[in-house]
Amino acid sequence: MRINGHSHLLPYPEQIPAFMKEKEIFWIDEDRKYMLQKGWKRPVTHSSFFLDEKIEWMEKNHIDHAVVLNLSQLYGNGLRLEEMKKVLRFQNDFNGQIQAEHPEKFTCGFVVHSGYVQGAIWEIERCVQEHDMHVLCLPTHFMDSIGTWRTIFDQDIEPILECANHFNLAIEVHPYDGEKFIHLENTSWRFHLVWMLAQCADAYHFYTINGYHEKYANIRVCFAHGGQLTQINLGRRIQGFDGRPDLFEGKRHPRSAVGHPNIFFDTLVHDADSFQLMLKRNGGTDQIILGLDDPYPLGEMESEPQSSYPGKLLDIVLERGIITKQQHAEIWFENVLSWLGKEYGDKLKERLSSSVKS
Repeated sequence: MRINGHSHLLPYPEQIPAFMKEKEIFWIDEDRKYMLQKGWKRPVTHSSFFLDEKIEWMEKNHIDHAVVLNLSQLYGNGLRLEEMKKVLRFQNDFNGQIQAEHPEKFTCGFVVHSGYVQGAIWEIERCVQEHDMHVLCLPTHFMDSIGTWRTIFDQDIEPILECANHFNLAIEVHPYDGEKFIHLENTSWRFHLVWMLAQCADAYHFYTINGYHEKYANIRVCFAHGGQLTQINLGRRIQGFDGRPDLFEGKRHPRSAVGHPNIFFDTLVHDADSFQLMLKRNGGTDQIILGLDDPYPLGEMESEPQSSYPGKLLDIVLERGIITKQQHAEIWFENVLSWLGKEYGDKLKERLSSSVKS
């Protein structure tokens, strides 16, 4: 069986609350050709952005199940408090409904805003208890209540991690909003092609030197897009830590996190050399899960110009002998279950097995 651990889903235009379009927060045009925000629009590049078409696409590509993350446009950064609460509740209730109606097809994540810690804890409790959701989606960076941008693994958000630890949640860390705090012209897709990877590396840096991988032993954190710059940056971080210990008082050594069983990365690194480095850095494939980032054009989609299809990279590294057939199968299935957690993973495995038999 095959599980895609990194997927996204748009609501149909009529499902989006009217206030979100009226206030230009987020909406989809009636022809389903664009997703829009104030001063911004992005083409809907594939029909599988939407539910029915997504299910058809999954069946066509022999994908049994998908972990659906929140939409990055709905992290709520920069919104007024009441608007932010409504937007996040809509996103979480939408994902919760998708999971409830299609449990054999989707495990859905929910999002909180870390700038309001107590509210985030209440939303975690609500999503777990009311929707039975087990994947917490966090941005790499967030805007706090006074307008300052901070890493998601700032020490002030530790109560959120404590709550996630209490509920044994899987956490997905995903980058977005870089152009709002990195003061460069937004041209040639630089924030998606370069800065998103730097944002992931920055979040990983603080997650590990703050020792959260050891302090919160019940959570399992997956860094999107293979944490690509994280892998190649390890030596520089070790050099800095050892060379300037005065800057890291009370912090954990970067080596302490290498290959840690509660830190995962998805496969979306786009080339075999990057995949091989990720494998070497983590001591094998146990911490690598399949992630397609569908239906976005930077994900693994059917594309002639990009010479791509879902799962292409994993097939390439298998053909080159970088991984074995068993590892190939584990990355597609067992490793994703490990990230989701034993209790939930066992239930999902049983549900999928029953679905296949029926």
